[in-house]
Amino acid sequence: MALSCMVLTAPAQAAPAVDEPAGTVRLATEKRVTVDYPWAGASGFQYRPGTSSVTTVDYLDTTPPAHAGPDDLATGTDVVNTRDGQTVAQKHRSTGVTATVTIPTGQAYRAAVGWSVLTMDGTGALHVLRTVDGTLTVDTPVTGFPTGARPVLYRTGGSVTRLAIVYALDGKTSVGLVDLSDGMFRTYVTGDSATPQLAFNDRWLVADWKAIRVDAGPGTEPTALTSTDAQLEAVVGDQLLIGNPGFVLGGTEAALTARSLVTGASTTVLPSSFGGIGPTLDGGALATAGPSSLDWNIHRITPDASGGLTTAEVARVPAAATGVEGLALAGGELFLYGATPGASLRYSSFQLDAAGRPNGPQTRRSPALSAPTCLTGDAACPQLEALGDGRVSHLWTSETGQESVVTVGLDTTTVLSAPTDGDSRGRTGGGTGRYVLYNGGSGKQRVVDFPRAATAGETTLTRDRTAAAVWGQTLWATGSAQGQVTGRNIKTGTTTSIATGAPCIPTDIQAVNTWLYWSCGTSAGVYDRATQRKITVPADLGPARLADGFLLRENRTTHELLLTDFHTGTATTRALVKLPATDQNTGGSNGRWAVDRFGGAIAYLNGTYGEVSIVPSGVPTSPLAQMEAQVHSPSVIGTSFPWTPVWQLNKPSTWTLTLTDAFGKRVRTLTGASTGAAVRPAWDGTTDSGGGTPGGALTWKLTAHPRDGQGPDLTLSGTMNPG
Repeated sequence: MALSCMVLTAPAQAAPAVDEPAGTVRLATEKRVTVDYPWAGASGFQYRPGTSSVTTVDYLDTTPPAHAGPDDLATGTDVVNTRDGQTVAQKHRSTGVTATVTIPTGQAYRAAVGWSVLTMDGTGALHVLRTVDGTLTVDTPVTGFPTGARPVLYRTGGSVTRLAIVYALDGKTSVGLVDLSDGMFRTYVTGDSATPQLAFNDRWLVADWKAIRVDAGPGTEPTALTSTDAQLEAVVGDQLLIGNPGFVLGGTEAALTARSLVTGASTTVLPSSFGGIGPTLDGGALATAGPSSLDWNIHRITPDASGGLTTAEVARVPAAATGVEGLALAGGELFLYGATPGASLRYSSFQLDAAGRPNGPQTRRSPALSAPTCLTGDAACPQLEALGDGRVSHLWTSETGQESVVTVGLDTTTVLSAPTDGDSRGRTGGGTGRYVLYNGGSGKQRVVDFPRAATAGETTLTRDRTAAAVWGQTLWATGSAQGQVTGRNIKTGTTTSIATGAPCIPTDIQAVNTWLYWSCGTSAGVYDRATQRKITVPADLGPARLADGFLLRENRTTHELLLTDFHTGTATTRALVKLPATDQNTGGSNGRWAVDRFGGAIAYLNGTYGEVSIVPSGVPTSPLAQMEAQVHSPSVIGTSFPWTPVWQLNKPSTWTLTLTDAFGKRVRTLTGASTGAAVRPAWDGTTDSGGGTPGGALTWKLTAHPRDGQGPDLTLSGTMNPG
């Protein structure tokens, strides 16, 4: 039975849940969005990610100025200007002081900053407007602006007492500043660039990679700076911020750097920074930085007393949702498959607690992946199988048509695969831990082995395709007689047969712990190998999935997800949740829901784009048990070659591993939590005191405690002899 997922092409409205979810997660794109700042002042700022709505952030340590009014230009660092036609409303955010600037007839709005509004009249003359007593508009003509000059750009920066104007005159482009206190204009830089980059504050103007002090004497020539392909973002104190380069070397990311306009020294202000970088009215700057959109933050940059810069994280930019193209669940881990980096497909996971509640952030669980195998007309794609050891498996087809079984999940870079000898159009028939069952389109069935998840997989068993399932190290398949199911130990080849009571040769077999599920299409049952009970369960043509003590299936007409609890020996069925009506999944698997065979939680697409809800089954889990183990005796143990045994258990645990020597003396004790339901310690050969381990055989003892608190601890022991 393949576990896979379809895609909802449009968000659907979820129906009211029958069981309230324990939690909901949203798959977020890792692609970092660029933000802009409609306003950024002394008490806070506004930002807008992409095309989203504006969010306002207030600084926690803001001290309102002692006086705020249009006659005190310095307090304009906290003024928000809102224009409506010929009226500009001004509000000081910290004190609540307001003013209204009325633009005279014949003048047109050009820019506003702080308490000042810049306009132009019909003759091309510029004016600075402010109010007296908050209502009476005072008009101050701009003087010193060159005759015949044509303004090209008006720009605000890290100042409320000056405003930059880029203008063209006699075939050249120049940049100057208007002193908003008296309307005096001064040209500082003349160059050849039609639209020069510029940044300024109350100390410096940098334009076209030329820097000059604002208070420099008349006739002072600007200093040429070494230019880069990055952008002039802001001037903070005596530091020029440079970011958003046009090109970065492969394997590196853009960074925000600072260059001292006094000494020329360069420093890195924020690594992994790009996009939303800009000045604030109080002479600081804001910049976005972070390793991905899952930790994408806005930082406030201010000057320090020594002439350098300080940074502080002031807001986290929420990540945008992306579509869930596949989901799988095992060992308290929810795997979601989607285009999280942007165009690339990747697995991400969420950790769940014993009650199925999300208790951790979205975590990257694979590198970027090529598109998986999808059969023509199959919307239940990709086929995913969570293996219960921290990994997830799917099928992939090469350009030549060669299909491979792929596993990922133990780190963010490794992809392990096993070819299927030219087979194609196959199905994942299940899998646990190291083993994945592959049902080929050729009619052959393969058990693919990924030993300790450390090497590429290899086919360890090939047979004719029948109904079959893998649990631990046993392949369960149909026998030769009616109702017979045969278990084959994949490692030893030994077999055992069970009479399930099925009135047919089953067309579907699934195995979880001591439970064996069989289906004949019109009839179905569960056989309990621990008690030899034969339990009749509902049967229909809809997809079904066996879990620990219960069966999950979907009514494709009513869209109800039905849970049949049989752990007591009697089957009782209830509606768990009603799924959204939108349903394009025509494939042969469940598609939009998943169940944890190593626990009991259930996950489903709830109809909101990118969202998955989780609900506990309410069925008691089986006692902790070992399904399979890989305990080897390496020839060398060290930091670079640790001993890495694997014990595959049937549900998550916390564990303690003790090593003792031949005299019973404790050598080393390791503790940890399972990866999924697998115990994966790593021992570098050192003792508890940090010394080397004496030679000879060692006895190991593993004690695992069930994370859900159900059932006793599990104790396992054995020996290993390194060297």
